[in-house]
Amino acid sequence: MADIHETETVIRPETPADAAGIQALLDHAFGPGRFVKVSERVREFARFRPDLSFCAEAGGEIVGLVRLWDIHIGAIPALFLGPLAVHTGRRLDGLGGRLVAHAGAAADALGEGPILLVGDPPFFERFGYAVPPTAGVRLPGPVDPKRVLARGAAGPLAGPVRP
Repeated sequence: MADIHETETVIRPETPADAAGIQALLDHAFGPGRFVKVSERVREFARFRPDLSFCAEAGGEIVGLVRLWDIHIGAIPALFLGPLAVHTGRRLDGLGGRLVAHAGAAADALGEGPILLVGDPPFFERFGYAVPPTAGVRLPGPVDPKRVLARGAAGPLAGPVRP
């Protein structure tokens, strides 16, 4: 791998040609444990949004990734954010935050509705995500409700997360 610390990082749209690099990053960042998480259950039925999914590339290598997916929360059209993955060598330089902000801005530019995610509140609250609007959200599996966050909701969200 190129020196991912000394190379310019570019955030760009994900393309089908990125598949191998993305898989390697996901294996590196999460390992096989990612397949048992509730977020993976959502991605099994949600529609992938390649127009709202972005890679961070440095030295020809994928060092970061954020993806968005179409879902509904009850009757409300929404997006689901995940995975957000950053190479361990880049986790302290703000790349994850840049990816979250980039995806959110792209969704806002298209007039998309709320974005839901399962994640760490102290990290995601900086980008407008909050737990309170998600109290009525039902995900397809067990999840700590303190880790279910949303941004861009006009009011409380309620109902099952579905296609």
